[in-house]
Amino acid sequence: MLSNRESAKRSRMKKQQQLDDLTNQVSELKSQNEQLLLQVHLLTQQNMFMESDNVILRTELNSLKERLLFLNSTIRSMEQISGISIDVLTAPDPLLMPWQLPCPFQLIMANHGIFQL
Repeated sequence: MLSNRESAKRSRMKKQQQLDDLTNQVSELKSQNEQLLLQVHLLTQQNMFMESDNVILRTELNSLKERLLFLNSTIRSMEQISGISIDVLTAPDPLLMPWQLPCPFQLIMANHGIFQL
């Protein structure tokens, strides 16, 4: 009978230890979940700011394109009126050919943990 009591006691202690381990694991997972939610929130905010900046930059790009078209048409009109050819130096536009970058690029090594909070 004594061995049954000892066995039952060991069984209860083992179950209690398993319960404690699971409770600790739940606590740790909740903490990790909170950290991940915070990271998602911060990244969502950064994404919204980037999208806002992109809208502004696209608007500015379209405005500059329209201005360039207007200036080019003005130059053509001046050429037709005066009969004199006007040579305008044009700078290459890297945005028209993104596969041909104006300067060589260098690979930059980054730490894998740089984006972690």
